Amino acid sequence: MSEQILIGGNAEAQCGLLPRYANRHGLIAGATGTGKTVTLQCLAESFSDRGVPVFMADVKGDLSGISQAGTPHPKVDERNQRIGITDYQQRGFPVAFWDVFGELGTPVRTTVTEMGPALLTRLLDLNETQEGVMNVVFEFADNEGLLLVDLADLRTTLEYLAEHGSDLGAGYGVAKASVNAILRRLLVLEREGGRAFFGEPSLALSDFMQTTRDGRGVINLLAANTLIESPRVYSTFLLWLLSELFETLPELGDPEQPVLVFFFDEAHLLFRDVPRALLEKIEQVVRLIRSKGVGVYFISQSPSDIPDAVLGQLGNRIQHALRAYTPREQKAVRVAAQSFRANPALDTVTAITELGVGEALVSMLQDKGIPAPVQRVLIRPPCSRMGPATAQERAAVLAHDPNQRIYANAVDPRSAHEVLRERIEAASAQQAADAAKKRDKSTTRSSSGRQSTSEAFIKSMARSLGSAAGSSLGRKLFRGLLGSLLK
Repeated sequence: MSEQILIGGNAEAQCGLLPRYANRHGLIAGATGTGKTVTLQCLAESFSDRGVPVFMADVKGDLSGISQAGTPHPKVDERNQRIGITDYQQRGFPVAFWDVFGELGTPVRTTVTEMGPALLTRLLDLNETQEGVMNVVFEFADNEGLLLVDLADLRTTLEYLAEHGSDLGAGYGVAKASVNAILRRLLVLEREGGRAFFGEPSLALSDFMQTTRDGRGVINLLAANTLIESPRVYSTFLLWLLSELFETLPELGDPEQPVLVFFFDEAHLLFRDVPRALLEKIEQVVRLIRSKGVGVYFISQSPSDIPDAVLGQLGNRIQHALRAYTPREQKAVRVAAQSFRANPALDTVTAITELGVGEALVSMLQDKGIPAPVQRVLIRPPCSRMGPATAQERAAVLAHDPNQRIYANAVDPRSAHEVLRERIEAASAQQAADAAKKRDKSTTRSSSGRQSTSEAFIKSMARSLGSAAGSSLGRKLFRGLLGSLLK
């Protein structure tokens, strides 16, 4: 196996990425249709061959062909000849298909607790007041030992605090208006696929970092063609993955090669309308996750889509063609050109606008982490299929995927929803019992103090005839009356 990961080449030399600098992150940029997907595919293949697991989102559905061998073609042979590739072999690669909705791959789930209040706030687009309510929810769940697994748990906990928060002690009182606003956002999230995403069994990140028996890294493909229709869900999900990797993986320093490579397609969605605090969190994760052996590669149309604080952390750069028809596009071209280490033999600004499909400007980190001068190269052809896998081919891969046995069927544990419903029902039953007991006592008191109609009549007659009771006639009448009534 060669020292470098081959990217491409030209008439003068080949260009590649040194594995020990692959965790210094990177950028793949270019206009639509210029070859970013093929470049992404080639990099994934190379990492897999070196035993490095890969994660990437399949936004358009055409990356699934990486699981199948490519088809011979004269243009492929011509490209290999021009680059100087002599050991080219068309073949498929080990792939694990994932899908938040469970339709095109193994379901991907996480729990509300694992997502945390900060990312949920972004996911639901909450204001500061509503974010405070979300923090109260998590504080209450932690103190009460409640599991927040799915959105039903979150909804029930919100409703419970809205009704009973003031009775639970200081700090738990929340405004019903804020709770209602959050509940409306939850309804929107459910319609966008959130109901399927939150649940058990939740994803173990170790299952994203598997290798095959022959030592190749598994390429994890997330079906994102539907997920991308909900950009906030898509970007928050990928940000959650990065955050979990950052918090879970041990420190490695500078390994000889990455333990995982993470490709973030449509990266501009991650930074759209991002609060400053969250942007700082993203910057921190990108900067520090390098020492945990994870390489992060952003794929977008222009370097200007990436904030400068993050862009400065991306040492490996591949720039496909950009068009400069408008003043804004011309500025983007200049920004892209300035992000490369200059090459006296190459006019970078002009080259960016002249690149053909499958061409790119490349600058990779070389010895001592120094960026190499920018080069114009032809991107090597992938060994796998350039295009999607068929439904039958995808099904065949899934049938042999061990992840299916773990994640295929959802589990509904006893969590906050069930516990709080039981509390509410128990409190209602107790209130009903107390009310019934109170009614019974009131009825008993009334019954013991009230005379029956017969008794009242008899006593009244006794009082009326009392004056005549001393006479013989009176006594007879009284005895006769009593006798007739009491027989």
